[in-house]
Amino acid sequence: MQKINEIDELIKLISKLPGLGPKSAKRIVLKLITNKEELIKPMANVLAQVYKNVTRCKLCGSLKSNNTGCFNCEKNREKFNKICVVEDIADQWSIESSNIFQGYFHILGGTITSHSHRKEDLLIDSLVERVKKENIEEVILATSATVEGQTTAYYIQESLKNSKVKITKLAQGLPVGGEIESLDDGTLFSAFKNRSKINSNS
Repeated sequence: MQKINEIDELIKLISKLPGLGPKSAKRIVLKLITNKEELIKPMANVLAQVYKNVTRCKLCGSLKSNNTGCFNCEKNREKFNKICVVEDIADQWSIESSNIFQGYFHILGGTITSHSHRKEDLLIDSLVERVKKENIEEVILATSATVEGQTTAYYIQESLKNSKVKITKLAQGLPVGGEIESLDDGTLFSAFKNRSKINSNS
């Protein structure tokens, strides 16, 4: 294979994307190079705009554009009384595309782990503030069924124990160790429909 530094660097970067290894990255790079005008040029422009304008909302954790604001926060006008708490943006997108849940989303930005995210790194304090300010009646904990996900859910439960909000968690259909974004619509529907109440005073 011909040694070209620019190509090597691009392959390394693309291979870091989820689900892609070096072989897939090479095929993608070759496709890009052979279609420079149709793909690389517009992609470079769009990536520059995304880098410049797209950020995480500091209140709800969803993605927002500096040009249009946070759509997730704008939904406040619809006066929902439920917040679904998820770990990542991908979880929010999965639930939204299934049309199972009608309400607000709150994206933590990860889970509590011993080696990376701490409680302070997640948007738990802003969740507590939203529950107070937006007259939320139910908080649905849609964290994954991993140890980290359940630890995070427990900490959120403790953070909300002095509020009167009803706290529920996803129930049947969510397999042990399962992550939200990998579940199909039927499994998500079952998990939401059969969610169970958590006693926040326990």
